[in-house]
Amino acid sequence: MTNLPEPVRPSGASHLRASDADRERIVKVLGEALADGRLDVQEHSDRLDAVYQAKTMGELEPITYDLAVTSPQPQARPAGRSANAPVVDPAGASDRVDQMIAIFGGVERKGRWRLRRRSRAVAVFGGVDLDLSDATFDAPEVVIELFAMFGGVDVSLPEGVVVRNEASGIMGGISVKTGDTDPPPDAPVVVIRGVAIFGGADFHAKRRRRNHFDH
Repeated sequence: MTNLPEPVRPSGASHLRASDADRERIVKVLGEALADGRLDVQEHSDRLDAVYQAKTMGELEPITYDLAVTSPQPQARPAGRSANAPVVDPAGASDRVDQMIAIFGGVERKGRWRLRRRSRAVAVFGGVDLDLSDATFDAPEVVIELFAMFGGVDVSLPEGVVVRNEASGIMGGISVKTGDTDPPPDAPVVVIRGVAIFGGADFHAKRRRRNHFDH
């Protein structure tokens, strides 16, 4: 049995593809509903999963039908905000440190996943590969603690984030290369801490996939 409300009559925008901004708006409504008691924890979790699985506005509309006066409609993005800016959802935040440990092996995170307030990436003769393009941030400021020894940590960054590098390299290096677009004043912040010893960490804008038309 699902905790989602009954389907609603399709609106004129039901066929349109949902954007990250549309999902972010629904996540905010769900967070407010959880905070004021209109949803319990399980209902909030079920509906949050439905938000991240939705591809069209028609799939988003039922999720807040019994919470909002009107169904969600596509909205113009605020000036200066990137279409690929990450979603920040403090309602699902956790104080637990997300451990990603690669020893003589590898760890990969990509697609829709939660970047916790604090994450720890350890690469010893191995590699940790993180793609934040579709990740949901637990807070406006998140911390990634890294330890790379004869290994590497590779992080693909979405547009619209600020990166603050507080990590050190000992016979190793920390590289940070963000996109060309200046992030807005309220952009989420990714703080890098830790050390690379005979290893490295590379934080970069998501690389565009090449095709046979590129030269």
